[in-house]
Amino acid sequence: MRVFDFDNTIYDGESSIDFAFYMIRNFRKIILYIPMILFSLAGYKMCIMSREKLESVINRFFAGVMEQTEKTEIFVNRFWEKNARKLNRSMLELIRPEDIIISASPIFLFGGIRGVLNTENIIGTDVDFERKRITWLNFGENKLKRYREMYGDKRIDMLFTDSYNDKDLMMISRKIFIVKKGVIVKRLVPKKR
Repeated sequence: MRVFDFDNTIYDGESSIDFAFYMIRNFRKIILYIPMILFSLAGYKMCIMSREKLESVINRFFAGVMEQTEKTEIFVNRFWEKNARKLNRSMLELIRPEDIIISASPIFLFGGIRGVLNTENIIGTDVDFERKRITWLNFGENKLKRYREMYGDKRIDMLFTDSYNDKDLMMISRKIFIVKKGVIVKRLVPKKR
């Protein structure tokens, strides 16, 4: 089984951030959340903010963005009409139906492109639209937790990722490929456990 990270691996960039900016262009009041989100993401990356605090900030953003949840599917489809060009064709060609795509992006964001991803096995961040909040932030060690919930102790044959933030998944992978802009730039050999 092969596992593919999505952002900066299959998709050129951070799809969640691109979607947030797309929503800002359509709902100007959301712009008020941007400094808070960018500051929080930087704090989390520098390990001075907890995942729980980051989740809290993202939940406030989602509450503002998702006021019109009935239109979410329309927004997602329009977003992909403009951004599908950022999907890397060579990476998409590697994906088989039994493979898994794992992402920190919200699972609803994949609705507009499921047909081109070549697999239905997608793990992402869960959002409760009624409560307008994240119920599972699929980031960092949470990627491994969710993977294990779904696939048990099954080892990953090949992991394709852009980031060492996926170190937890790397630990259970037989082969690791570091990808930059859709091109494999490095192959890592994990330490034997």
